[in-house]
Amino acid sequence: MTVTLTPTAPPSTVELLTGVLLGSGYRREHGFWQRLISTEPFRRPAGKTPEERLALAYERLRVLNRSLDSGARLAADPRALAALHEWMGPVDPALATVAGIHYNLFLGSLLDHDPVGSRDLSEYLTMRRIGTFLCTEVAHGNDAASMETTATHDRARGGFVLHTPHAGAQKFMPNTGQAGGPKTGLVAARLMDDGTDHGVRLFLVPLTDDEQPLPGVRVRPLPARMGSPVDHCLTSFDGLFVGRDALLGTHDGSDAQKDPGRMRVERRRHFLASIGRVVPGRVSMSACAAGSARAALAVAVRYGGHRTISGARGTRQVPVNAHRTHHGPLASALATVFAMSLLHRRALDRWEVCTEDGRDEAERLVGIAKAWITWQARSVIVQSRERCGAQALLENNGMSELVTGIEGAITAEGDNIALYAKAAGELLVAARPAPDADSRGPGTGDLGDPRFLHGLLVAVEDIWLTRAGERALRLPDADRLARWNAAAGPALRGVEAHAYRQAAEAYAEARAALPHGAARERLAELERLFTVEWVARNSGDLLAAGLLDADQVAALPEVTEDLIARVAAHAPQLVEAFALPRELLADWPIAGPGYADAYDDPDAPWHTAPASPAREGAV
Repeated sequence: MTVTLTPTAPPSTVELLTGVLLGSGYRREHGFWQRLISTEPFRRPAGKTPEERLALAYERLRVLNRSLDSGARLAADPRALAALHEWMGPVDPALATVAGIHYNLFLGSLLDHDPVGSRDLSEYLTMRRIGTFLCTEVAHGNDAASMETTATHDRARGGFVLHTPHAGAQKFMPNTGQAGGPKTGLVAARLMDDGTDHGVRLFLVPLTDDEQPLPGVRVRPLPARMGSPVDHCLTSFDGLFVGRDALLGTHDGSDAQKDPGRMRVERRRHFLASIGRVVPGRVSMSACAAGSARAALAVAVRYGGHRTISGARGTRQVPVNAHRTHHGPLASALATVFAMSLLHRRALDRWEVCTEDGRDEAERLVGIAKAWITWQARSVIVQSRERCGAQALLENNGMSELVTGIEGAITAEGDNIALYAKAAGELLVAARPAPDADSRGPGTGDLGDPRFLHGLLVAVEDIWLTRAGERALRLPDADRLARWNAAAGPALRGVEAHAYRQAAEAYAEARAALPHGAARERLAELERLFTVEWVARNSGDLLAAGLLDADQVAALPEVTEDLIARVAAHAPQLVEAFALPRELLADWPIAGPGYADAYDDPDAPWHTAPASPAREGAV
């Protein structure tokens, strides 16, 4: 018997670029979420109040949970958690928030601390109770290690007593409100035993029932926050007793006999374990930001192709995208969005496979990526909103929610400035690539050569970190705050340059993996625009360092304009590679050519009045 095999068509340019953005296994990794957000429960509602939208977010959370084969498997898989945020963020930022808290911070912490099977998780896996996470306090955010909520070991009763000593120790912004049904929280509290501080630990605490907070728990809603509605509250405890099994991990009191140095080490270890889920949380924030920026940019590019405007001196109508003033910022945003997506995957890949020896470096890249990507997402989303004019201010067009939603990602899982500051301190003492933009000297490198441009990016990072180190060394070692303040400005610029270099390297790796053809050409154009614009921003320092000459600096604007024109010419194809489901785009009227129909009035005279004779005879 002869079997005839139908040859498989090679992937299209769009498919290859989608693989660049989402990873080579994107159908397996992202297909479930793409299909889920295409279903009816995730369609954009019209005319909902904030309270109704919050209730809808929790309803969707339960729909999502019923669609999973295992909530525990999702919680244990950082790649799946990131994909969830990448697709849910543009659809419903409130849903992405409560899902990330339940699956990552709550379930993930339970699974990390206690062996599988040691606790009955059925209430949380079926969502009879929704999980939340209570760490940050009013007076303690980025310095969570200084939190003041206490859990005092009560030996007589065999458990712990949770207490909030003052207003500054109230838990700040957990979603402990009545929306969504009964809640259980993981409460970070300082474990006290016979007057000895054993460090911050996590305690599993039922917080509310169907109607109200449980005895010993006080919950008060915070003022409405900008962005998507989430039931953020202030939560405090008044002598709340919980059993011994509420403590995640173990405690027998023996730590009290250790010397002070050992105790400090143990407290630090317990604290880091308590907030261990912040790292996959940062990965998820990067994913959410990248997905939201892609969605906003896709809408802007599509709208710019549909919206027409009169040409010069009243000539024929042309799309607004035809104008350099319109498509220029969007072309730059396209180069940035590809860089964001590539850096996100680079950080995720490195963190997922790192060994213990490489964990600090991998976690540093995750933190830098989270900060850089969320900041870039804000710029892309705001620029996309502006390019769509007044219509993008309306909630039904989806973009206003993304504008405010990205602010939450910038602050969540560690404020961006704090993440940059921590990374700066580490990079100042870490080995870094030697700057070698072109060993032949200034003026000899080619601004069209990716290797030359990459060398310039390495040099920019080295310039700023060297500058920071030199400023710190001018002050005495004893005054650590003064040394840091002297170095901080250039040090943060060095971290930004590090992010740009990492993104450029991710670009180069992705380009090299593509077959020769149109997809590789498109990616090369995006890569070069991304690097050239960064080099242009730092051209003064590169000129002073002798790595560029005056002619090269003068050529940068012309090179940039040429690249913008090339990228803009393929903008519709590039946003098609974002693989946004058509159902999602249909929820945003300005994303389609019939956007004006969303404003039609069925009772208006143009529908009800008889056509005039002149109009009837018109051609």
